[in-house]
Amino acid sequence: MISTTDFKKGKKILFNNEPYMVLDYVSVKPGKGGAYIRTKMKNMLTGLVHEETFRSGEKFEQPDLEYKNMQYLYEDNGLYNFMDTDSFEQFSFNKDQIEEALNFLKEQEIFNIVYFNDRPIAVNPPMFMELKVTQTPPGVRGNTAQGGATKPATLETGLVLQVPLFVNEGDILKIDTRTNEYIERINK
Repeated sequence: MISTTDFKKGKKILFNNEPYMVLDYVSVKPGKGGAYIRTKMKNMLTGLVHEETFRSGEKFEQPDLEYKNMQYLYEDNGLYNFMDTDSFEQFSFNKDQIEEALNFLKEQEIFNIVYFNDRPIAVNPPMFMELKVTQTPPGVRGNTAQGGATKPATLETGLVLQVPLFVNEGDILKIDTRTNEYIERINK
């Protein structure tokens, strides 16, 4: 059982017989009456986000989620095909199901698939990925006043993010998939 006092960002609960992920929460202690928790939650089946208010100490079941590693194969007519690395079965996902991982789809990469009641509901990319820079303007010395200047870079998956001036086309970068941020340049 999960209590409202255990809520934190990313916590998964079973609410109205569906899995939800807590996106944000605020504990409110009014001068009169009991404390309550105001939450913003995302339905993991439909992707809809809504706000809900719970009494402090209210308890919820933990959703029965299963995780499997699958390899991304290819995209075909709006369907994204993955292969179970254990059974070699292939599964197709539509754009809505892989929304979280869309900017990181790279062929042959291993992704974590979330199942609820034997049905795939979400695709999670690895925490860090190494992606090649396909396009970025040249960095010019002297463009900075304080030092930490950045420029936009387009990666092989189509993701555009801010990188330091020394990054060039063809470089391989380590990216944090949770925040879409540049971590470091990889020497290969």
